[in-house]
Amino acid sequence: MARPDRSPEIEIALLRAVGEHPRDLVSMVAAQLGLSRQRVHQQVQALAIGGYLVKDGTTRPMYALGANRRFRQTYPRANLAEDRIWFGDMLPLLEHLPRNVLDIAQHGVTEMVNNAVDHSEARSVTVAMECQGGQLQMSVADDGIGIFRKISRALALPDERLALLELSKGKLTTDPQRHSGEGIFFTSRMFDAFRIVSGGLAFDHEASLELDLLDEAGETRGTRVDMQIATSSPRTVGEVFAEYSSGPDEYSFARTVVPVRLAKVGDELLVSRSQAKRLLQRVERFRHVVLDFADVSGIGQAFADEIFRVFANAHPEVELIAIHAVADVQQMIRRAEVLRDEQNGQLPLLS
Repeated sequence: MARPDRSPEIEIALLRAVGEHPRDLVSMVAAQLGLSRQRVHQQVQALAIGGYLVKDGTTRPMYALGANRRFRQTYPRANLAEDRIWFGDMLPLLEHLPRNVLDIAQHGVTEMVNNAVDHSEARSVTVAMECQGGQLQMSVADDGIGIFRKISRALALPDERLALLELSKGKLTTDPQRHSGEGIFFTSRMFDAFRIVSGGLAFDHEASLELDLLDEAGETRGTRVDMQIATSSPRTVGEVFAEYSSGPDEYSFARTVVPVRLAKVGDELLVSRSQAKRLLQRVERFRHVVLDFADVSGIGQAFADEIFRVFANAHPEVELIAIHAVADVQQMIRRAEVLRDEQNGQLPLLS
């Protein structure tokens, strides 16, 4: 029977220990893992070639962390503490990063691990990190029920693809007593690229595009969240929260951007009131709702009327703002707004 490959275990031990054992790194890790010095030294050489360790001297060499950093560990989900992963396993490898990037990395890892612990029903959670070439990449994966399946069941959605629409809005949680529902929304906007893959579907947020995207993906057991940010990024946690707050001196999550195209299932057209109601589910929780009509070539009269007359009349405290609407969509929106204003006495009735 082939022996299991212990390279990942040796690598983790070396990168953890190098800070405190720069001169006796090989012998210390060999003793810790019950391996030969030769086997551990092979791993040290591989890490040095990859830029993850730096060697100084030959007779009595001293080692230090290199410019590149990486980490991968699988944990049992039961009783897993996200702060232990961050402070104990990851922070020592990333302390060279700028403070703002470090804060974003901490937010991303701890939020996504906490989600996996509380919601995934998984047996294990795997956390990985790679930092090289000016890019920090991190992932959190579990072998649980799958995030899109869990959301669609909790909200009684007819199709799992509609779970991506709910994620885009924010303030979504299947456990409101323990979670605010803001974790994924804000985390996705802190990173340059954010991706959730689960059950054959993928949710992407690209900072450069300012769009949430829906992709087909290979069938994935459980859920995997991938996060990437440039180590030179000027973005801060504070400015991301401020962008969606109610004002410069307030901190409530009051503004959201809703990608209208995600209300479609397959190739269906956006024409019905039920589709509009699906789009508007939970948006009354916000003060400012930006409806992004990018990639929507047309909408029906009933769809527009349900949003810009019926909902607008029922929730006058919610400001609805349409962006990226083509001429045909703008015309339908305006028809509904004119009828709403006529009914409310703001315009003379048309003869």
